[in-house]
Amino acid sequence: MMKRRVQFIATGLFALVLLSAAYAAEPPEQLEIGKPAPSFNLPNVDGKMVDSAELLKNNKALVVVFMANHCPVAVAYQDRLIEIQKDYKERGVAIVAISSNDAAAYPTDSFENMKKRAEEKKYNFPYLYDESQEVARSFRATCTPHVFVIDAKGNLAYRGAVDDNRDPKKVTNAYLRDALDAVLAGKPASPATTKQVGCSIKWKKEK
Repeated sequence: MMKRRVQFIATGLFALVLLSAAYAAEPPEQLEIGKPAPSFNLPNVDGKMVDSAELLKNNKALVVVFMANHCPVAVAYQDRLIEIQKDYKERGVAIVAISSNDAAAYPTDSFENMKKRAEEKKYNFPYLYDESQEVARSFRATCTPHVFVIDAKGNLAYRGAVDDNRDPKKVTNAYLRDALDAVLAGKPASPATTKQVGCSIKWKKEK
């Protein structure tokens, strides 16, 4: 009887350790709406540096989208992002895509392949390389695509998904477009947050 009790306690402790580890491994809390968004200065596929502060000086809103070449979900949203930039550019909206994946583990996401993708798809927005992954961590990005809308004051106005369906023909809620319309009208986005869906960001292994 005593042996069984000890075994039960040991099993319970092991489960508790696993549960604690699971909580510790969860992504950090997401950025708070209405608070200042992180700034960044990253290389574009054209070789030039792109500064978020400069973009905000010349636009009414900045859209930051964490993207990836290898992720089928991110790929499915390329054309939609191109269309959104086309539709909102004259209204003072700038979009930037950022790739933060570990290119050593996922060569498709290398800087050279980013250049090829931007050229093939004729991206009408910068495609930036976050090699150190510091920008992704500062935004607490979790997947590709993960969208953040920053207003003219530099505050986070929206974070989450582009819309509610990977299939463009089945979209019923255009979250990003709705958020931009609200921000440009001087109103809060509603909803201000949605569930981001996509491939997890491929973090570099700690050495």
